[in-house]
Amino acid sequence: MPSRHDAADCLNHIIENAERVARHIAGMDSAAFGKNEWARDAVERCIERICEAAHRLGARAEALMPEQPWRDIRGMGNRLRHAYDRVNADIVWNTAVLRLPSLAAAARAALDDLSNPQG
Repeated sequence: MPSRHDAADCLNHIIENAERVARHIAGMDSAAFGKNEWARDAVERCIERICEAAHRLGARAEALMPEQPWRDIRGMGNRLRHAYDRVNADIVWNTAVLRLPSLAAAARAALDDLSNPQG
């Protein structure tokens, strides 16, 4: 069954929340992030929204950005929502620093492809 959510909206939500994460952690290192409850809470919430946008994309996510680890992305959202008391700050930090920039770049490219279809 096709998703009732607009793919462009979902891609924009991924991009916007990845940009928020970058602003929230600007100037921090892993240790500072681990000690900053406000930043951790904000970053976790942004990642939850990114994961929800990935969920809303459904199978379109794989078609639009096949190189992304969608199962891991969606799984992280589940962990943040349901195992919130066991979230590891280092994993959140590594996701923010190592994974989100490439996900946002892929979402921008996919959004551009949707806006300018060839064919």
